[in-house]
Amino acid sequence: MKRGIFLCLIFLLLASPTNAYQDRVQPITCSYKVSKWNIELRRSVDVELIRHSYDSLTEEEVDMVTGCTVCSEDQVLIEIPPLEPFHICYKYVDRVRDAFEELVRSNAIILSIRGYKVIRSRGPLDDLGNRTRLSNHSYGTAIDINRELNGLYDNCIEFGPECRLLHGGNWDPDVPGTLVEGERIVETLKSIGFKWGGEIRGKQKDFMHFSFSGY
Repeated sequence: MKRGIFLCLIFLLLASPTNAYQDRVQPITCSYKVSKWNIELRRSVDVELIRHSYDSLTEEEVDMVTGCTVCSEDQVLIEIPPLEPFHICYKYVDRVRDAFEELVRSNAIILSIRGYKVIRSRGPLDDLGNRTRLSNHSYGTAIDINRELNGLYDNCIEFGPECRLLHGGNWDPDVPGTLVEGERIVETLKSIGFKWGGEIRGKQKDFMHFSFSGY
């Protein structure tokens, strides 16, 4: 099983776009903090520090779509004033940095941003009401933008009064900073490979959310 994981990692690394980190030396250690999202408390709980050899990555710790991992050693800090700094998987740092530098130059409204954060916020619930599967953010392959204006909704095949807000702020296309189809931030991030949560098919719409590996 472990040999298969690392063969997949090698293939994905070779297939990834060229960037300044492509020839980096593999880390010795994998370390990260992970929490769980509790649906009753509506907050993260049970923060745990994980640290082990990079050679002993489990299947869950590797995103098989991108080859990015949960390890903090695989994340790169992006700092573009006046944006708040955020981390992204090293495989995508160049294209993400270039996109946000362009957005800042064009005065796009970016009020808040969140990248890498290891959290179990998807999948079935355990007996305590905690989610059990890692989010896309856990691998540094997802970004949330303007959370306070672009919420996560369920019961929302198409946006309307029946949609139920779960997290974040109310989505109102008439408010500056709201993310909509055709808007500069949405189109710029889609052009570099992000998929936008506002276009999710099904009952959920996550207007703040962008991910390289899907929702």
